[in-house]
Amino acid sequence: MMAEDVWVNDSLTLGGEEVPVKNGYLPVIDLSFYSDNPRIYSFIQRQHDVPSQEEIHHRLNRMDHVKQLIQSIRANGGLTDPMLVRDGDLVVLEGNSRLAACRELARLDAVRWGKAKVRLLPADISEKLVFALLGEYHIIGRKDWAPYEQAGYLYRRNVMHGVSIQAMSEEMGLSSRLVNHLVSTYQFMVDHDENDVNRWSYYDEYLKSNAVKKARQMNPGLDEVVVEKIKSDEIETARDVRDKLVKVLDVTKAGPQPIKILMSGEGSFERAFESARDRGVDNMWLNRFKRFREGLLDKDLIPDMKHMDSEQRKKCLFELRKIREAVDRIERQSGG
Repeated sequence: MMAEDVWVNDSLTLGGEEVPVKNGYLPVIDLSFYSDNPRIYSFIQRQHDVPSQEEIHHRLNRMDHVKQLIQSIRANGGLTDPMLVRDGDLVVLEGNSRLAACRELARLDAVRWGKAKVRLLPADISEKLVFALLGEYHIIGRKDWAPYEQAGYLYRRNVMHGVSIQAMSEEMGLSSRLVNHLVSTYQFMVDHDENDVNRWSYYDEYLKSNAVKKARQMNPGLDEVVVEKIKSDEIETARDVRDKLVKVLDVTKAGPQPIKILMSGEGSFERAFESARDRGVDNMWLNRFKRFREGLLDKDLIPDMKHMDSEQRKKCLFELRKIREAVDRIERQSGG
């Protein structure tokens, strides 16, 4: 075990660069939280003033994973994974939850828990390398950030550091479509002054639907209506977005009327969904019949059948006759 007064030279590869580091121990009381860490940034970004270290500590201490960390550190007799600290200002760039746990333990017993294991990075390490480090740990590695925190990290790398979607995609091993969706969804929340991180999944569902994309293009002002209904809890859950709102906005299946109801001054979300349901968006058999009819009306069907070999064409015509018989039977027995 490393003595607490000994420092060991080491290095860390970040963004293709070899960064010198030193491994050792530092007093917990001397370390500071990194307010730009995505986990912290996600709950302080809307504050007008930079929160104090005490505020950040208080917020982190309320999180379940920090409470679990306290028990884990106590059981292990210390940190198994050192915090990454910037030399000079001693800001914890990676490991802020661990710092919160260590501070709590030090408050209870300063002699036993007063120092913690750290890796000391150069004081002049660039923000670009810091963000590369965070991505390496939390998106490529453990992936322990929530989607909102991951999106915030990618958004700020894209906006603040000018890293392209494609470059981040290659760096993180994620599809460019997913990276673009995460960044765009985060941007959407910023643009609409949405500061409730728990609503990330609402907008994630809203913006990933192709039906919604088409409806947004056809209906200027739709986004504002949807955001207002989410913020007011008229749309109560992310499941309502997926199972109801997307169907309301599917013009191909429900037509334009449900959207008109949703966007009208007196339109309610439930009324709009009832209108969409009346048009069959929730009817499994109706949707199957529509798809089958669309297949029969495909302009390539008859030319393709003409070019089939005779045996295959006979089989197709046999199936169509059986379908005609089934349709007649269904109409008679269902009262159609």
